Amino acid sequence: QVQLVESGGGLVQAGGSLRLSCAASGRTFGSSAMGWFRQAPGKQRDFVAAIGWSGDNTRYADSVKGRFTISRDNAKNTVYLQMNSLKPEDTANYYCAATNRYGSIWSGFGSWGQGTQVTVSS
Repeated sequence: QVQLVESGGGLVQAGGSLRLSCAASGRTFGSSAMGWFRQAPGKQRDFVAAIGWSGDNTRYADSVKGRFTISRDNAKNTVYLQMNSLKPEDTANYYCAATNRYGSIWSGFGSWGQGTQVTVSS
């Protein structure tokens, strides 16, 4: 299992950018797909983006395609979410997640961080 700690959230104006980071500990990081999810108050947790263990495969929610980019640095055990052209509707608590070992970007995510808040003002 992998332990996950997110950082990089904050308050930003619409049209601005933020980069979220997720530091992972545990032996399986390099062989686990990683993902970002978000949850706004009163709403369900939604998928945002995922990346395969090698970084070659990615997928995105339609709502963030062309604006957000997921990446990973396996040497640093870290996954990133670069968020550009932010909109007020992107406001949410953002969670980092990991699959079990050898999971793909289509697998279920079994390990979760505590989340980092992103607030986009209009």
